[in-house]
Amino acid sequence: MVKLSVIVPFFNVQPFVPDALHSLRANARPDYEFLLMDDGSTDRTPQLLEEGVRTLPGARIIRREHTGVSALRNAGIDESRGRYVTFMDGDDWYAPGYLPQLVAAMDDLDVDFVRTDHLKCTGSLRNIMRAPHGRRNAVLDPRETVLPADRPALVDYAYCWAGAFHRRIVDKGIVHFPTDLRTAEDRPWTWQLHLGAESCAVVNLIGVHYRRGVTTSLTQISDERQLDFVRASERIFSMLAADKDGERFLPKAVRQFCALIVFHLDQIDRFEPAMARRLKASCAAALGRLPSDVLADVLDSMDLERSAKIRRLRWRFGGRSETPDQETGAQDDAGTPGAVVA
Repeated sequence: MVKLSVIVPFFNVQPFVPDALHSLRANARPDYEFLLMDDGSTDRTPQLLEEGVRTLPGARIIRREHTGVSALRNAGIDESRGRYVTFMDGDDWYAPGYLPQLVAAMDDLDVDFVRTDHLKCTGSLRNIMRAPHGRRNAVLDPRETVLPADRPALVDYAYCWAGAFHRRIVDKGIVHFPTDLRTAEDRPWTWQLHLGAESCAVVNLIGVHYRRGVTTSLTQISDERQLDFVRASERIFSMLAADKDGERFLPKAVRQFCALIVFHLDQIDRFEPAMARRLKASCAAALGRLPSDVLADVLDSMDLERSAKIRRLRWRFGGRSETPDQETGAQDDAGTPGAVVA
C-alpha cells in the first residue's frame, strides 16, 4: 500500500526543478509516490522532469494543458493512492528526512490533517514561520482553531503544503481546490478544511522551504487575477451563511477580508489605473453586502490606520452618505496618516 502521495505542480520553473527533485530524492521511501504535475510548461521544465523521474523512486509525470494550479492539484489528488496526501510547489524544496517525520506525526496522532511550520526563503534569508496555534502535538477540533477573530489563528494559515491530509477527508472532497479562482484559492480551501474535518493537530516540524520572490509565482502578478480574492472571500461568507457556527465565525472571515483589502491597497501602485479602480470598487461593493453591525465591530477592533483605509474606501467607492471625517475622525488627504488616496 502507498503510505504517502506527494503532489507537486510545475509550471515554467526551470531554474528550480533540480532543487525540488533533489529534495524529493532525499525524502523518498519505497511506500511513497511522487506525482509530478506539469501544467503545460513551455520552458525546459518537462525535459528536466523526464530526466529527474529516472532517479526518483515512485515518481510519475502527469501532464495537463495549462489549467491553473487548483485544477492541477485536484488532478493529482484524483490520481493519488496514498493513505496520506501532501503538497509541495515546484519552486520550493524539502529538508532531508522531512516527509518521514510528517508521516510519523500522522501515524501517531491519527487526525484528519496535520499542520507544520515552514521556512520562508527570500534570497539567502531564512525566516521561520510558525503555524499560529500554541498547543502542539495534541488532537484538536478544527472548529476550535478558527477563533479568536482579532488575533492570528490556524484558519489564517492558508498554506496547503504545510501539512498532510488523511485519505478519509481526501475521499470526502474536503481537500479539493476551487477551480474557478485563479488566485486566493487557498482561502476558501482552508475554511473548507476547518469546517469539514473532525480532527487536526499542529506539530513542531520545519521542513518545507517556501521560496519567495519568484517572478512566475501568482503572488507576483498585478493583473485582474488578483481581484479573485474578493470572490474567494465572498465564497467564505456563503459557506458560513450555511454553517451552524457561521454567525460565530463571520467576524474572523470579515477581518481576513479587510486585511486582504488593506494589503492590496498598500500595493495599489502595482496596478494600472483602471485595474486599481476596479479593485477598489469590487472591494467596496463586497463590503456593502456584509452585515453592517459585524463590519462595524471588526473595523472598531482594528488599528486606526488600517480601519481608516477601509472606511475611506467605502466612502469613496461605496456611495456612503457619511464624510470620512464623520466616520473616522480623519482629515482630508493632505498628508494625514491613514488616509487612502484614491
